[in-house]
Amino acid sequence: MTALTLNLEPVLYLTHEQFRKLCQLNPDLKLERTAEGRLIVMPPTGWESGNRNANLTADLIFWNRQAKLGMVFDSSTGFILPNSAVRSPDAAWVRQDRMNALNPDPDGFLPLAPDFVVELRSASDSLRDGKAERLKSLQEKMQEYIDNGVRLGWLLNAKDQTVEIYRANREIEVLSSPLILSGEDVLPGFKLSLIEVF
Repeated sequence: MTALTLNLEPVLYLTHEQFRKLCQLNPDLKLERTAEGRLIVMPPTGWESGNRNANLTADLIFWNRQAKLGMVFDSSTGFILPNSAVRSPDAAWVRQDRMNALNPDPDGFLPLAPDFVVELRSASDSLRDGKAERLKSLQEKMQEYIDNGVRLGWLLNAKDQTVEIYRANREIEVLSSPLILSGEDVLPGFKLSLIEVF
């Protein structure tokens, strides 16, 4: 399943509030907006990817309940990045002190880049039929997160059982068939077993 990108410029530019209302009026669609104002319409995931994502998010939630250091967000949460893109990572985490400083509208998108993000590439994605473009767009999205202040990002590729680790001011690290990922100093003590994810 491929995402659809709609270029509305120069006909229309949606403000953050207009984009939020568009999302509310179309709850069956998963929408993102690029920094350039393009709308990205993403299809629902297959059951296998949905299950992997749920397990990953659950592990992050269980760690956070013990650590009590921040807040965990699922793939339906919109984040307004500093470049004005509105993105929804598969899973995200924000430090509690940053949330406390915001006092955000509970019905709105969060106007910040998370400290940590995860994107999960589906095992059904192949390098045929434009799927290479999906991987490239996910890699560009991960770099956009880092460029906008995300401290740690994981791109999990279930098909190839690889992980791309994105960090600020560092080269992308690629791991082949890792068993466990560490949250490093961003998520102290967090360890993700990839058995349920891969």
